[in-house]
Order: sequence, then C-alpha cells, then structure tokens
Amino acid sequence: MINNYFTYYSQKYASKWLVFAIDLAIILVSFFMAYFIRFNLTLNFDLNQFLLQIPFLLVISAISFMAIGSFKSVIRHTGFTDIVNLFKSVSIITVISVLCVIVNRELSIMPGFTIPLSIIVIHAFFSFVFLSLSRLLFKMSYNHIKCKYVTSKNILIYGAGDAGIVTYNALINNVRERYKVIGFVDDNFSKNGKSINGITILHKSKIDQHFIDTHRIDEIMVTSENLVKDRLIGLVGLNVKINKVPAIEKWINGELNVGQIKQVQIEDLLGREPIQIDNPNLLNEFRGETILVTGAAGSIGSELVKQLSNFDVNRLILVDQAESPLYDLQQDLKQNNKFNIVSIVADIRDGLRLDGIFQEYKPTMVFHAAAYKHVPLMEDSPYESIKINIHGTKLLADTASRYNVKKFVFVSTDKAVNPTSVMGATKRIAEMYISCLQKESNTKFIITRFGNVLGSNGSVIPLFKKQIEKGGPITLTHKDITRYFMTIPEASQLVLEAGTMGKGGEIFIFDMGESVKIYDLAKNMIKLSGFKYPEEMEIKITGLRPGEKLYEELLANGENTLSTYHKKILISKTRELDYASVKSQIEALCITNRFQNNNIVMKMKDLIPEYKSNNSDYERFDKRVQIYKKTQGLSDDQTKKPVRNLS
Repeated sequence: MINNYFTYYSQKYASKWLVFAIDLAIILVSFFMAYFIRFNLTLNFDLNQFLLQIPFLLVISAISFMAIGSFKSVIRHTGFTDIVNLFKSVSIITVISVLCVIVNRELSIMPGFTIPLSIIVIHAFFSFVFLSLSRLLFKMSYNHIKCKYVTSKNILIYGAGDAGIVTYNALINNVRERYKVIGFVDDNFSKNGKSINGITILHKSKIDQHFIDTHRIDEIMVTSENLVKDRLIGLVGLNVKINKVPAIEKWINGELNVGQIKQVQIEDLLGREPIQIDNPNLLNEFRGETILVTGAAGSIGSELVKQLSNFDVNRLILVDQAESPLYDLQQDLKQNNKFNIVSIVADIRDGLRLDGIFQEYKPTMVFHAAAYKHVPLMEDSPYESIKINIHGTKLLADTASRYNVKKFVFVSTDKAVNPTSVMGATKRIAEMYISCLQKESNTKFIITRFGNVLGSNGSVIPLFKKQIEKGGPITLTHKDITRYFMTIPEASQLVLEAGTMGKGGEIFIFDMGESVKIYDLAKNMIKLSGFKYPEEMEIKITGLRPGEKLYEELLANGENTLSTYHKKILISKTRELDYASVKSQIEALCITNRFQNNNIVMKMKDLIPEYKSNNSDYERFDKRVQIYKKTQGLSDDQTKKPVRNLS
C-alpha cells in the first residue's frame, strides 16, 4: 500500500514541466556561481549586465532542453543515456552562447551586450555538474525513502556476467516491488571479492545455508544459462526460493522485465539437457498431408496437434471422446489463427464411426495417442483396458490399413516393457498387433515408446502440486521408486521425428537420460514451493499400488537396439513373433466377456510370457505357472502353455 502511494505521488507531482523549471533554475544558479568564482568569490561584477544576460541565457537554455528533451526522462530511473543528454544540452547552450557573443562583437547588433568567454566555460562546467547531481540526488533520495518505508526482498544474483548486470538493473528499477541485492555469485574464482555497482561478487563455494540464514536471503536469481544441473539442484537444496532469468533471446524488445523472471520448475532439474529437434525434413514430411490425431485433447495429443499445426498441413483432424477438453483445444487453435482444423467427438471403440471419419476426411497419416493409462484403475478394470488400449487400437489400425493411410504412428509406453500391470500388458499387446498388421498392410506402422511425461494428466507432478497446495503431506508409494521423465514438448517432438524416419515395423525408443528417484523429486518440489523438508512438509510412504513397478525399462528381455541419425532415438530389435497365431489370439481377446476379468488376464499372460503381475491379485496366476513349470521340468523359455489350462 505504501509502495503504491509513494509511486503515485512521485509520478503525479514530478512532472516533466516541473523538471524543466528546475533545470532552468539550476542554469541560473550555475550562471551566478560562474560570476561569483570568476570574480574571486565576490560580487564585484556589473549586476546590470548580469541581469541583462539572464533572459538571453534562459531563452537559449529552453531551446536546448526542448531540442534534446533531457527534461522528459523519468528522474528516478536516471541512467547513462540521461547524463549524455544533459551533456548534449549544455554543449548546445555553450556553443550558441559563444557564437552569439562573437557575432555581436563583430556586427554590434546589441551594443554593450556581451558575456565573458571565461564565464561561459565555467558556467558550462557548473551546469553539467549541477544538472547531473540533481538527478542523481533525487534518484538516491527516492530509493532511500522507498527502501525505508517499503518492505524489500534480499536477493542474490547468480551470475556476474552481462545477464547478471541486466537483471540487477531490472530489479532495482522495478516499481512494484523493492529488491535489495546482497551480492553477485559466480563460478569464476578470479571474480571473487570484486564488485559491480558497489555490490560484492562472491564465489559459489561461500553460498551455503548458513550464509542464506545470516543474510536473510529471500530469493536467488539464476541468470547463467550454462549452470550445470547438479549446481542448480544444490541451490534448490537450500531453504530459499530459486528463480530463473529467461534466455536473452526471450527478453521483450531486448530488455528484461521483472515479470519474465520465473521460479525454477521441476523440469529444470531433470538432470539432462533438453532434447532439441531441428530437422528440416519434418517440413517436407507433413506438407500437404491430412493428419488424424486420436486422444487429441490429452497431454501428448494436444501438444502433437499444436506442433503439427505449425507445419503446412492440408488438414488436422482431432478425435477425442472428451468433449470439453477438445473444445478448449479447438478454441486455443482458433485464437492462434489455425483454421484448417476439424474437431470430432468420437470413441475409437466404435468401428462404424471410425469408418465414417476415414471415408469423409481421407486422412493420409495417423497419430494414435488415445489410451487408458492409469495403472491402478486399469488393474481393477481389465475389460475396459483391453477395449480401449487393444480393441480401440486394433479398430483404428485396421481402418487405417483399409484406407491405405501412408503412416500410422502409435504412442506406446515404457510400461509395455516386461509388463507388471494390466495397463502395461494391454499396451504391449497393442504393439504386437500393429507388428502383425505390418506384415500384411501397405501402411507403414510405427511404434514409439517413452517414459513418464512431466505435467501430463495424471502424472506424479500435478499430483504432488495439489498435495503441496493443500499443505501436504506428499504421498509416495515407495522410497526407492524411479522413473524416466521428459517434458510434453520433448515427447511430442520425438514422436514426430520418429514418425518421419520410420519405414514401417519399427519400435522407436527414446534416450531419456538417467532415471529420476521420485523421493528426491518430491523433496525438490517441496523446497521449490518454499517449504522446509521435513519440518514444514513431510513425505508419506504408502506402499506400491497394484501393478506398479519400482523402476521402468525401455527394452524387454531379449531386445537390443539399433542407432538412428538422431542420437536420442533408437530402434528396438524385438523378438520374433508367430504373427498368424498372435494376431488370432489378440482378435479372440478383444471379444472376451466383460465379466471374465480373470480369463482376460490369463489370456494376456498367455500372449506375453514376460508379463509378471506385481503387487496385484493376479500374481496368483504367475505362481500357478511356476508350479506347473517345476512339475514339468521346464524353463521360462520352454513353456508356452496357456495359463487358463492350469486353472
């Protein structure tokens, strides 16, 4: 409140015309001082001549100030450019004065009027000094009063380079909040002890929790783009808010605005560099194509749509059964002037509906992202899981093949690898069906696998954020659980890239760096939210959920990889399938009765020998298989007996 009043009155009464009048007054005072010093600090000069010179001086000063506009600057934000403008104004006053005096001497236009040249020189010096000092004193007084009566934040700026200096200027010139910069922090030891604008530069080794507490640091502003992730994670470990300055190319009109400084996000702590795709072939791949995206309103689907809309596609067909999210996506695209869009509310389990869509719009490429993905829910509903993840995929793939679609890209998951859950098993079976269909179709079927996506619907990050907003605790199923992570844009870019390079029949897997320990991620999220762990917010271990793994894998048993021209994309070499038998078994699975959950799971285990349930009621079927193997003296690779025959 005080800050608002202070800013209001300083802006209301410190008008440019008031500054103009004060500048003219300073010119007159400087003129008097020039005479006073010229005549040995006495008044032994011609006062009548002095008074006659004043109107002349005021006129040329007013003309100079108007021409340069030095009085129009905001005084409390005086900078180097403003001082340069003052120098220009004083220079013009001096030059005009000298020319007028010399011309008058030669032509006697105004007999008896003159100004000693020594007075003009002394006056120029005093005018520049006093005009500059007046602005600097006002600025210092303004900042002092504001600092005294307005609450300020103690800030550390990490990075003593150009970005750090620009950040410093943006902070101290901010009118909404008051910041006090305690120091600059830099990795370069040679800068230790030096200063910028009177602010000391500290080496990173000096910044610890004791320093933060002693100097009551409220925030650390990270300006260095090249700060290694380990160091950033170390800063997050301190009980202080960490903000990040955007890259220089993202500044508005080349200038940093305090509003652009955002808090460090959990995405910044992935422990690897963001995956970048810069492939000009994408432009040619999608130019003129009619592309259908299922699950278009979901996390991955919507990002795929947004990225595809930037290409010169003929038309984008958005298919989703979620009406409201699809409508929101449609409106968002329209606001961005994307009008070659068709939004269709449809269920991929409806074969006739799919056939009608393909017949009307004739898509040439399909990106299939629609799926049920919540492991615990699908563990309780195997029928629903196969109807969407297997049967829906089968119907869509069959339809795409029948209408000779060029490419069909299936978005799978790392949970399909050595599955321990119903959801993971259904995604693996969907992969297998697509592989079978590739053998008899002209359509190029391509599969992409990746891990958890940060910020996607139902992922761990939004869940943790909601729990933090409610005051905690954060719930975690196991202290040692790990996951691979990538951002939504990264995942979508890689799907598009894989779709471009795919020749048909491949399973593309993405290099997602090192797996992340969820327990550490939860602690970092607590600290990023401004809470202390475990004093102010704790993590509660609840136990593994049905079907949940401790860690995810990108390759199944018996698989290895081939490299591609993109170092982050690999091709999985899967084990050979008996395509005719597998395809018929999958077709039979899709017509299973909804009340036969046990039979559904047993059929899936029959299809996927590596499917071993974890923390689930269906573990009992795996135990029966093991007993059967022991009694028959068979190894894991030897038995292909259907589990249902053991019941």
